[in-house]
Amino acid sequence: MSTRETIDLYYEYANAGDWSSWCDLFADKAVVDEQLAGRLEGQDTLREAVAGFPEMYRSFKNVPRHVVVDGDQAGVVSHLSAVTAGGEPIEAEVMNYFRLEGGRISYMANFHDTLPFRGPLGMEGR
Repeated sequence: MSTRETIDLYYEYANAGDWSSWCDLFADKAVVDEQLAGRLEGQDTLREAVAGFPEMYRSFKNVPRHVVVDGDQAGVVSHLSAVTAGGEPIEAEVMNYFRLEGGRISYMANFHDTLPFRGPLGMEGR
């Protein structure tokens, strides 16, 4: 699978709430630097982290606005629209950096405005 195909599936699976297939896009020893959750190491850790998403969010959409692919690396600017289980809306601009090995994501870093997550997810002061 090409870098672009993997990146497209990353957003397709996330937006469909297919977290199992989403996790399959990552290498077994992938590292993810997630701005709110911190450093996550390994595919199993990712599976644990996203297992609670269906209970945390009524809806979750992360729509790519601009995608740049350079070999086995990609950068994606996107817009996240979500609604928490409690009905609080979240709107945030996002930037993701991906590095792939063998068609699977080996490293990902995620950057976004944290302010929209503070109140709805109880993350005051972060």
